[in-house]
Amino acid sequence: MGPTPVAAGILLLASLAPFQCGSNEPDDATRIEETPGEALYQLAGEFEKAGDPLGRVRVLKHLVARYPKSRFAALAEEDLRTLEGPPPP
Repeated sequence: MGPTPVAAGILLLASLAPFQCGSNEPDDATRIEETPGEALYQLAGEFEKAGDPLGRVRVLKHLVARYPKSRFAALAEEDLRTLEGPPPP
C-alpha cells in the first residue's frame, strides 16, 4: 500500500520548502536583531561608559568563552589584551 494523497502532498510541499542554511551570524544586510555576541560587546561598552572596567572585562571574557566563533569575540580578545596587557611568560 502506497502513501495516501495527503501524505504525498505533504512530502511534495516539504521538498519544495527553502532549506535553512546554518550560520553563526546572519548577513548584516538582512538581519533584524543583534547577535548575542554583538549584544554582549555593546553591553561591555556600556560598562566602560559607566566607569566599571571590571564589569567590562567580565562581559568580554564571557563573550569570548560563550561565542568564540563570533566576530565580536575577536574584538573582545583584542580589547582584553589591551586592558590586561600581555600574558605572563
